[in-house]
Amino acid sequence: MFTHVRTSKSNKEVVSQLTRKLNLGAENVIARIALAYSLKSNKKLDLNDIQDSGGKEYSRKVLFGNYDKYYLALVAQHYQLHISNQDLGKYVKMHVDDGLQNLFSKLESKSDTSALIFINSIEI
Repeated sequence: MFTHVRTSKSNKEVVSQLTRKLNLGAENVIARIALAYSLKSNKKLDLNDIQDSGGKEYSRKVLFGNYDKYYLALVAQHYQLHISNQDLGKYVKMHVDDGLQNLFSKLESKSDTSALIFINSIEI
């Protein structure tokens, strides 16, 4: 089972920008939202397309808090994997990266907006 997740190098700045703009607290909050947003899209990501791991690093505990079993169950269910599958961490990483990119794209198209309005507009 994995202990850390690292975003791609390009998403290191994205997570910081989203955190500043939305002002929802620590960066792990944005990463959690990104994971959920990506899973909501219902697309299956291909492990062959995994990005680099040169970005922001989160320990599993920091990323998920006390809810790691729930987040991991969502990813495992999405891919029909057992919760102990060795690729589960890679899928988490890919969905965090995917969600960060998608959230950033959506936020760029909005002018001045509050976090609550933005989160409601993306319908997580």
